[in-house]
Amino acid sequence: MTEIDVHYNAADKLHHACRLLRKAAVAAGARVVVVGDAAQLDALDAALWGIAPTEFVPHCRHDVPGWMLARTPVVMWPARHAASPPHREIIVNLGVELPDGFERFERLIDLVGEDEDERRAGRLRWRHYADRGYAITRHDVGARR
Repeated sequence: MTEIDVHYNAADKLHHACRLLRKAAVAAGARVVVVGDAAQLDALDAALWGIAPTEFVPHCRHDVPGWMLARTPVVMWPARHAASPPHREIIVNLGVELPDGFERFERLIDLVGEDEDERRAGRLRWRHYADRGYAITRHDVGARR
């Protein structure tokens, strides 16, 4: 069954996502699919290119050649893309919708910001996971400030 971690109260979701991706993909060697809408993925791409060169996180978008998808640890995948992602290790959800096919991954990290609409959507996703028997680990990232 998919492990679910909910990171909530993230004042800056992009900054938090960059830290998570660095920790998961670079430090731990995990393979990660990040889902969200086009604007979120564009912003994440820019944020990942904007970090220090010594902290670079190898990443690509979903529409690169297959050999690149297979070799890149972080793949940015549109939330409603028809094709299947290249692996099923970790999925990170930047969006407000339930990520399609999350149950096929070993682990889901669901990021929730401080905006009230986002928090409301996060509570609905939480309810969906809990109603289906998933164990949920909560991480209040706002408490770290």
